[in-house]
Amino acid sequence: MRIFYTLTAIVCCTLHFASSLCPAADLADVIQRRYAETTSFSANFEQTLTHRESGSVEKRQGNLLFQKPLLLRWTTEKPHEELLVATKKEIWDYLPDEGVAYKYPLDTIRDSRGIIHVLTGQAALTKDFDVKPDGVENNFTKLRLYPKEPTPQMVEAVIWVDTAQGYIRRATITDFYGNANDVRFTTFSPNAQVRDTDFSFTPPKDVDVEDRTTAGAQERELFK
Repeated sequence: MRIFYTLTAIVCCTLHFASSLCPAADLADVIQRRYAETTSFSANFEQTLTHRESGSVEKRQGNLLFQKPLLLRWTTEKPHEELLVATKKEIWDYLPDEGVAYKYPLDTIRDSRGIIHVLTGQAALTKDFDVKPDGVENNFTKLRLYPKEPTPQMVEAVIWVDTAQGYIRRATITDFYGNANDVRFTTFSPNAQVRDTDFSFTPPKDVDVEDRTTAGAQERELFK
């Protein structure tokens, strides 16, 4: 009988992982298993950047392509046009309006506590975070994440999870100064078809290239 109840609980958590009856850690495990089955995705997003001290709010729209292990193509539209590509060798951050392309090492985005790891489901939720339930909003289950080792870029995060599919549809990251980076997917297509050229970049000939792959080079905070 005990085995029966245990199996029933597991099935309940797996099929209805958004239910408040399932512990937050179990929900995090279900989310990570779902992303373990996902090789790529394409999503359109709306981003809101809020600066606590000045009270300024900046809104952007764009598209994100992702392929495992961590290939990315992050594009934002005008008036904040930007192309950020994580290839197999380096990261390119191209700002057309400024006529400059920054080249960074891959280590720049390898910290699992960064916003891009959270958004792509690659963050080690149960390892690097204390995960707490935060109710349900618009049919999405909310989980609040507290990094076990906070960084200036992240002291807290909130994720909204699709109750039917198990994918993260929105994430808000708060930094040490109280600034918030909120990204909401307006469309989401798991296991989307992607091409190798989606994750490559060659700077245009008339663009200044700033190589910041060397030790001690100044870094620019990405994805915001």
